[in-house]
Amino acid sequence: MGGGGGTRLARWGVVAAPTLLAAVLALVGLDSRSLWLDEAATVSISTQHGAALGSAMARDGGNMLGYYALVHVLIGWFGSSVLVLRLPSAIGCTATTALVVVVADRLFTRRVAFAAGVLSAVSLPAVYWGQNVRSYALMMAFVVASYLALLVLVDPGRGGRVSRRAWVGYVVATTLALYMSFVAVLVVPAQLVALVSHRRRVRPVVAALVVTAALCSPLAVLAVSRGSGQLFWVPRPDYRSLGPVLVSLTSAGFEPNFHLTPTSVFLATVTVVAFLVAAAAVAARLLRGARRAEVWGEYLVLAWLVVPLVVSFVESRVAQPTFTARNLLISTPAAAIVLARVVCDRRLPRLASVGLLAGFVGLRAAQLAPTYGVSPENWRFATAFVLQRVEPGDCIAFYPLDGRMAFTYYLDRAVDVPATLPRPVLPTTPLREVIPYVERYATLRPRQLARIRASCPRLWLLTSHEGSPTGTATSRLNYENYLLLAGRLEILYPRTSISTVGWASPIRIWQFGQ
Repeated sequence: MGGGGGTRLARWGVVAAPTLLAAVLALVGLDSRSLWLDEAATVSISTQHGAALGSAMARDGGNMLGYYALVHVLIGWFGSSVLVLRLPSAIGCTATTALVVVVADRLFTRRVAFAAGVLSAVSLPAVYWGQNVRSYALMMAFVVASYLALLVLVDPGRGGRVSRRAWVGYVVATTLALYMSFVAVLVVPAQLVALVSHRRRVRPVVAALVVTAALCSPLAVLAVSRGSGQLFWVPRPDYRSLGPVLVSLTSAGFEPNFHLTPTSVFLATVTVVAFLVAAAAVAARLLRGARRAEVWGEYLVLAWLVVPLVVSFVESRVAQPTFTARNLLISTPAAAIVLARVVCDRRLPRLASVGLLAGFVGLRAAQLAPTYGVSPENWRFATAFVLQRVEPGDCIAFYPLDGRMAFTYYLDRAVDVPATLPRPVLPTTPLREVIPYVERYATLRPRQLARIRASCPRLWLLTSHEGSPTGTATSRLNYENYLLLAGRLEILYPRTSISTVGWASPIRIWQFGQ
């Protein structure tokens, strides 16, 4: 394995150029997009202290535990500006590209490594999560680092002995990936499947996974105690679920956050065709008598690409559904490497290879470019909208209560704040008090509504992520409660107006007046 000879400067250039590109793409407009509901939840959780912090993190079942701890430290040191909050994800996105180059160089050639790095950098899902106050970009970086350590474990070089550093690195990277997000566990079966042609190395890898499992036991305890309630919104997958996942995996879009462009379907289609070509080439070589060790690089990245999707789909059909585009981001680095391997095939003329790479990069850029600065869930605007129109005596409610976290974040940073803030009635805690209301679908009973009607001449109701009439049973129930709440308020207040902000999960700003 390896990328061959060449100067040290050339080797650094192959890594540095795609890495610099990834950094630029992640940093451009890093703080321009409004926080959305889940980002606001991260801030609210990470802002807590002591027992409140532990309780808030535990409520998420241990998922993203390490990430919340990291953001908590950053907020304590540097404050909670959007730039500070999103910078770790931008670094994770950049590191992912650098590590993809190193992995591809070790498996294939320097040309493939460079192409994989550029494709990894120019990716809408990667850049989106690289500009997000969520853990997915850092999770991807640690997943790729786990694969790099695995490669050294499996192919230690001349001595043939297992590298202690690689073993420790594999444990650390895999553990940190799991502390970023539980879904990182999906790469473990992919890695074990890839070891079929390196059975002598199975024992140290399994030993490392046992240590990793022990280190992650606190996560398991929290997950069991919390249950799977936080995933109530994920439906059981069917053939229609494949579309958004494939669109994300091929970097052809990211639904529903961004609208598909005229070239999205074309890019997704030709990329999937390239994946099939790569798989067919491996199968053909095996049928011609090639040993598995000879095609191990291709086999490894194809397993990385496919196995998490299959495992997640099957698990989602028989147990807890998890089959969503965000949960399968761990396969996007593999997608970049597989695609790079196809376009840099040595049987292709150099000019054709360069043209194919330029075409794929151009198509990916066409999906990415229109998304900069676009806020599909614009709580910054929604908060300003209310503050500019609020009057003394107004009250305010949120459904679900989660929206209150985003509203509070932008309230604390508003330039023109009215002298009298609206009185909160759902929930009733003071508006400036930062409390994690994660997946709280509380509503108001008729008696409470009657008291509100008597004391609030005007009522603001901000709703988003209300549930879905076609979703899971819990999601349908949440949606029915939303309709019931809005309907009762329309009866109590003769004057009603609605303004809608965004589209991914629209923010509806209801204004009820007497």
